[in-house]
Amino acid sequence: ITVPNPYNPDKPSIIKDWRAHGWTAMREALAVSSDVFFFSIGGGYEDQEGLGIDRIDKYARIFGLGTETGFDFAGEAEGVIPTPAWKEKIFDGDPWRLGDTYNTSIGQYGFQVTPLQMVRAVSAIANGGALPTPHILASTTPVLIPVGISDEYLKVVREGMRLAVTLELGTTRALNISGFPIAAKTGTAQVGVNNEYMNSWVVGFWPFDKPRYAFAVVLERAPAGTLSGAAPAMRGFFEWLKTRTP
Repeated sequence: ITVPNPYNPDKPSIIKDWRAHGWTAMREALAVSSDVFFFSIGGGYEDQEGLGIDRIDKYARIFGLGTETGFDFAGEAEGVIPTPAWKEKIFDGDPWRLGDTYNTSIGQYGFQVTPLQMVRAVSAIANGGALPTPHILASTTPVLIPVGISDEYLKVVREGMRLAVTLELGTTRALNISGFPIAAKTGTAQVGVNNEYMNSWVVGFWPFDKPRYAFAVVLERAPAGTLSGAAPAMRGFFEWLKTRTP
């Protein structure tokens, strides 16, 4: 994506994907984690109208990000959804820019979430649109909050997450385990003043056709560019599970 530079028109900002994916549809974009695809969805590009930062904030909150989950224990972190008001406060009046929307669209910039928030959001995607309140005791009566999004659209996300496991270039191929239909999505959060570290995420659910369980795992502060992350780490857990509880 090329973003015009208002201060120096001869030197526009060029934002690259992590690899060349070619033309990509929604399911495949989820499977291969195409940054440019979701830049376009979030911030727009050429004739593609973007959601814009206000709607990104709205939908993130619908899925329980930026707020406490209602978990049994006190002291939860709310996290951060970057917005123009947040930036103005944190960066002493600095205005919001298109690049901020792009980076927020893929969970970068000032985005902060907890594993509990993410597993809750994934649960809502898996179960057809009900955001659960997490509890320690399985006997607790579940409280489910409808997200108000048609399962027709959530189904596309589920199918994209399954492709991430089964597709040759899928980012969660490490979880493609025979007889164990997992759907998952990776994430890589850059950390450090010069992005010298990374947090590796994987979230998902199983079984794909009739989801019963959801998960979220984050491995913190590996050197930037580390190739083996949260998805390969989770494979050992699932292999253990398959052997011990067939």
